[in-house]
Amino acid sequence: MKITRALICIAILCTALFASALYAAGGGDPATSEADDAFFSASSKSDKAGLGELLDADFLWIDMTGKVLNRREVLEAMPMPNIPPLAGLGPMRRRFDYDQVATFQDDYPTGINKGMLHLLRIWVKRPAGWRVLVYQEVKSLDAPPTITPGAGKVCINPCKSVGYTPKDDTEKAVIRAYEALESSAVAKDADAWDANTAAEFVAVSSNSDKLLDKATRLAEMRRANMAGLSPTPLVSARLSTFGDVVVMISRHVPDQGKPLQITRLWVLRNGNWVAALSYQTTIEKDSLRNLQR
Repeated sequence: MKITRALICIAILCTALFASALYAAGGGDPATSEADDAFFSASSKSDKAGLGELLDADFLWIDMTGKVLNRREVLEAMPMPNIPPLAGLGPMRRRFDYDQVATFQDDYPTGINKGMLHLLRIWVKRPAGWRVLVYQEVKSLDAPPTITPGAGKVCINPCKSVGYTPKDDTEKAVIRAYEALESSAVAKDADAWDANTAAEFVAVSSNSDKLLDKATRLAEMRRANMAGLSPTPLVSARLSTFGDVVVMISRHVPDQGKPLQITRLWVLRNGNWVAALSYQTTIEKDSLRNLQR
């Protein structure tokens, strides 16, 4: 599913209506931006050697169909991004820096009354330098959702138990925070949900027609509108810890609709783990993978 030349032109024109946004929680390392540019250059040119130098050992590529490729599979197949970077004006971008972790979140408008395209990269600092851990594509719905896949009438998983065995105390704390977050969403308890999310929180999903920043998500919740995002049972997960940041990659099977591949970022703030982002891609084909180790 590649973006057509006409679609790219529309995106470039529409991008002019948006202001680029850059937020650096820790000042930002210029080397991360250089590495991100090099990643796109290598992937677009099928430069296997160049790309291999940038991919983390635990790297995952998640395309907009929900297909997941690990580092070896990416270097073998050399997939092209479904959402290529735009030259000149560039996409609307959010950047967040967390010492050992940096995230780039790009949003591409595709025309009036059309769903946006969203692109996430999570970079981690290793002894050898910055390496990309996650590349994920999401396409929003073209219109408001007619159904909201969820956990069913009674939320056991993920509200009370997710079936994941934490490897250490940090993972235990993050899983507890995750269960508390999902419980607050099911109860539509905006205050509790607010306490479990970071100020920079943003969510995008294949099941929603909009980007949900913290203010928007809180407003939707207070109107009892889940906007296509609702807690869904977790079936497998992989958690990676980098100091005060945990990257959580998980697969979910809702009560209705298609499975989801979700990436979340958790940050430690004032002694509490809070969610900073949630990228949710519908799995369109049988490309399921058990991520738990």
